[in-house]
Amino acid sequence: MLAQDIIIRPIVTEKGMSGIVTKKYTFEVAKDANKIEVAKAVEELFKDVKVAKVNIVNVKGKLRRQGRYEGYTRAWKKAYVTLTQDSKTIEFFEGMM
Repeated sequence: MLAQDIIIRPIVTEKGMSGIVTKKYTFEVAKDANKIEVAKAVEELFKDVKVAKVNIVNVKGKLRRQGRYEGYTRAWKKAYVTLTQDSKTIEFFEGMM
């Protein structure tokens, strides 16, 4: 699996952006990806970055209604990636601050 297939998109929220100070970044990842694959994909996509640890959370879909019809939003997987202290930051998130 390619690194682009594992890392789907960055999560740009207020809570996610507050972790940048401590070099914690949040990504949506493929549902079948594991911690080792996520760490390798981040190091491959963003040069000069060393991953210290990865935490993964399965996010369940929420119940939504439109009129009398109801259904669930899609379930997805979120990864919290922590970089080492001597690692460079990810430039993509620097532009957001």
